[in-house]
Order: sequence, then C-alpha cells, then structure tokens
Amino acid sequence: MVFFLLFLMFAAFSSMLVFFIFAFVEDKSKRVRNFVKSGISLFTLIVISFLTVVVMIVDMSDEEAPVSQEATAKVSSEEDQETDEKEDEEKKADEQPKQEKKVNEDEEKKKQEEEVKKAEEQAKKEQEEKEAEEKKKQEEEAKKVEEQKAKAAKEEEAKKEEEEQKAKEATETSLTVSQGQAISMAEDYLNYTAFSKPGLVEQLVFEGFSQDEASFAVESVSVDWQGQADDMAQNYLDYTAFSKSGLVEQLVFEGFGQNEASSAVESVSVDWQEQAVQMAQNYLDYTSFSRQGLIDQLIFEGFSSEHAKYAADQIGL
Repeated sequence: MVFFLLFLMFAAFSSMLVFFIFAFVEDKSKRVRNFVKSGISLFTLIVISFLTVVVMIVDMSDEEAPVSQEATAKVSSEEDQETDEKEDEEKKADEQPKQEKKVNEDEEKKKQEEEVKKAEEQAKKEQEEKEAEEKKKQEEEAKKVEEQKAKAAKEEEAKKEEEEQKAKEATETSLTVSQGQAISMAEDYLNYTAFSKPGLVEQLVFEGFSQDEASFAVESVSVDWQGQADDMAQNYLDYTAFSKSGLVEQLVFEGFGQNEASSAVESVSVDWQEQAVQMAQNYLDYTSFSRQGLIDQLIFEGFSSEHAKYAADQIGL
C-alpha cells in the first residue's frame, strides 16, 4: 500500500512539474490553464503525501503492537514463571517437613515391623525347641518303655524256658526207658520226613510201641503240625502228580485235619494245569486210554474238565 501511494506521489509530482514547465514554455494563453493543472497536481501530491504518512503511521502502529504484546506476554510469562517458582519453593518448603515426617514414620513403622517379626521368629524358635525337647522326651520315655517291655518279655521267656527245662528234666527223670525210646524215635522220624500227628502215632505203634507210649511220645515232641502238612504236600508233589482236591484228600488220609490239609495245599506253589498234563502222561506210560477215557479219568482224580481237556491236548490225544 505504501509503495502504491509513493508511486502516486511520484506521478503527481511529475505532473505538477510538467505542467509548471509548460506554463512558461507554451503560449501565454495556455499558461493559466497549465498553472491550474500544476496546482491540481500539487494538491493531489499533498493529499497523497498525507495519505502516505497516515498509512505509514498505521503500519508502524500495527508493527509496534505485536512487539508490545510480545514484550508484555514475555514479561507476564516471566512473572508467572517467577510466581510458579516461588510457589514451588513454598510448596517444597511445606512438603519437606511432611516428607521428613513421613520418612520418619515409615522408618519407625519398619522398625516396629522388624521388632514384631523378630519377636515372632524368636517365639517360633522357642516353640520349636520346646516341641523338639518334648518330642525327644517322649521318644526317650517310649524307648524306655519298650526297653522295659523287651526286658520283661526276655525275662518272661527265660523264665518260661527255665520252667520248660525243669519240666523236661522232671519228665525225663520220670520217663520209663520205653517212653524215652518212643520219644527219640518220634523225633528221628520227624527229622527224616513229614508226618501227621495220627500218622506218627500209627508209625510208632507199627514199630512196636504201645498205643499209650506212642501217644505219649507224640505229645512230648515239639512240632508244628501245620508245617508238617505243608512239607508233606510238597513231598507228594515232588514225587508224583496230584489235583488240588486229590492232594487235600491224600493229606486227610495221612491223618491231617481238613483245615490243615486245605491250608497246606493253598501254601504250595504249583501249576495245577501242568499237574494234569503230568498225570495224563503217567497214565499213558502205564496203560492205554482213549481221549475221552483219559479226560474222564483226570476228572475222577479231581481235575476240572478244562484242565483235563488241556492235558489231553498237550499229550496229543
């Protein structure tokens, strides 16, 4: 805008100068008219100059206004910053005692917690030591009781053995020669093979002792009759083949009770199916059989139908 006004000023000044010169150069008749035109140009120049000055002043005001605002804003910002810094310092000054107080409280609380924890650990340790001591005391008392029981049992056993020895000595002293011989023979037989109680009595009677002497001897020996049944069951199985029921019957025949015989058969380790095969082979080694005849014979001996058929299959019938 300023440049445009300056251009107009230059144009007006040029027109004024041209018309002023024409007023002296041209005819006198045109001089007045040229002076008028020159005056108009001068007036125009003055007006344009005034406008130019006004515009320049306005522009300068506009330029100074932002600078002033910026300066004012800067001053205001600095004041705000100083105020904020002052407030921060005051806030820090106010908070510092609080922080120190909080730190002290935290340290005190931590110290109290540590003391409580230490006291709890100490109490726990004392309790554990007390329990361990009580447990040790109980174990010692239990051990002492066990030792007393063991000692009492040992004394009782020694007393019993002593009484048995005395009874044996008294019995031996009162035994007749024949009774002593019967006892010795009964012990010899039991050391040689297994016997049932009735079977051993019969064997001693067979050897020439009276029924009373044989019975007395069998009652006098110390023997586990169930163990004898177990041994005899194993001896029979080592010698020949048996079915389970057949072996029970054989032991009962030998003089053992039904319970003793059943218990003995249950105690042996044997494959009854293989016993059926072995008995089938024994029969075929002795005589001839048809398949069905052999199966019937094995069933008669106490084997199951399944075991009998299995045995017949195994030997090729």
